[in-house]
Amino acid sequence: MSTNLLTLLPELIMTVTGVLVMLIEPLIPVGQSRKPLGWLAALGTLAAGLAAFYQLQVVNAHGVQTGFYGSIQVDAFSVFFHLLIASIVLATLLGSLDYFESPITHAGEYFALVLFGATGMMFMTSSVELLMVFIGLEISSISTYILAGFRKGRATASESSIKYFLTGSFATAFFLYGIALCYGATGSTGIAAIAAGLPTATAKMPLMTFLAVAMVLIGLGFKVSAAPFHVWTPDVYQGAPAPVVGLMSTAPKAAAFAVLLRFLFNGAPVLRDHWILLIEILAVLSMCIGNLGALRQHDVKRLLAYSSIAHAGYLLVAFTGTHENAVSGAMFYIAAYAAMNVGAFLVLTQLSGFSERVRSLEDFTGIALKRPGLSALLGFFLLSLIGIPFTGGFFGKFYVFAGAVHNGHVWLAIIGLLNSGVACFYYLRLLAAMYSRPLTDSVSYVPVRKVTVPAAVALAATALATLGLGILPNKLVHLVERAAPVTAAVTIQSGQ
Repeated sequence: MSTNLLTLLPELIMTVTGVLVMLIEPLIPVGQSRKPLGWLAALGTLAAGLAAFYQLQVVNAHGVQTGFYGSIQVDAFSVFFHLLIASIVLATLLGSLDYFESPITHAGEYFALVLFGATGMMFMTSSVELLMVFIGLEISSISTYILAGFRKGRATASESSIKYFLTGSFATAFFLYGIALCYGATGSTGIAAIAAGLPTATAKMPLMTFLAVAMVLIGLGFKVSAAPFHVWTPDVYQGAPAPVVGLMSTAPKAAAFAVLLRFLFNGAPVLRDHWILLIEILAVLSMCIGNLGALRQHDVKRLLAYSSIAHAGYLLVAFTGTHENAVSGAMFYIAAYAAMNVGAFLVLTQLSGFSERVRSLEDFTGIALKRPGLSALLGFFLLSLIGIPFTGGFFGKFYVFAGAVHNGHVWLAIIGLLNSGVACFYYLRLLAAMYSRPLTDSVSYVPVRKVTVPAAVALAATALATLGLGILPNKLVHLVERAAPVTAAVTIQSGQ
């Protein structure tokens, strides 16, 4: 197998599967279920995950692999994110196989768009050239723009898609301008070449180099919902389908954080004293705005949207540690957050269905009386989001805050802990509502949808991952510590 093919093997499998879904979909008669297309998408995602495992074996045996003239790199770091994104997509697909209440004619497009979006996210994590990152970012963004408005005929869905598109386009402009400034300062858009050229460029053009890093950080800050670039998040989460929100709140964030880790720690270490200040500001704003904003929410999806903003702040705290502590801490937290957040939205998917009649805190009052199993799972995921011991959320926060303390950012860890205390109020408010006896028969209209086997498998996998990362985190810790020395390709290959 050629090196070029190896470096993009998972992405190629996802792309081919997505194309097959699009080609087969018109052949299915109108009115017939598109569920087989979902199974095809799930099998393709599983194959992509196995391909990522194969990449890891090659890396273990032969070292870091580069392709396409050094612009794509496969190492333990990129393989970790490939596996994480594939896992998120697989859980989303399994949880939404029976999401559509009737044989909706455009359901096949949903499965293809999920695959194409994941392809862009994987491409971002293995790119060590900023223009290639931009291509992956656009592939991912276009798919999620459409998915956000997938519940056609609903005003909130259209609003969600339009707001996401407009604000996303604006953020992309910042990212592109940052790439242009990087090229102007260093003569290259490759991360390794930027790292080599920044010391000289900083001495000659300090303002230009700082603006370049700041612009890239702003563009990626939008993708991770970091404050003050978060304004799109509550409205988009409210209007988008529940399984799509579970996907877009985790997988694109994981890809964006992967790029941010590579760019800041490998591309701009000489400017650490400058960008660390920006990271601290974003972290504090995200934690405070996210948690305080969630206190006023009555719509559960908007509540979890503000929660995701706060968790972006917790993740940014990891960047204040040393190189390896920061990277390993951020990677572990991303994995833990993905497990518990995808699980929470899969529960919402099962409770509310495509019509999403269960939305507000009032709708959840006493729902445990009717759906005890799903309510228990949602309660478990909420406790993990708080950071209760023996859950992935607890160890993720411990790992992140400990790294900040060891590097002298005690005040930032204290702000994070105080915000975690504030978060207890709105998470426990939802939990208390579920287990409260309603004053009236307010849950009588809640549709009791049978949890199918694929959805049950997805829910069990996310719950076990959340529990396992809290009880036995050592295996993942060893994996992320091994992948932490992120290395950008130092030389540009002449061709492969």
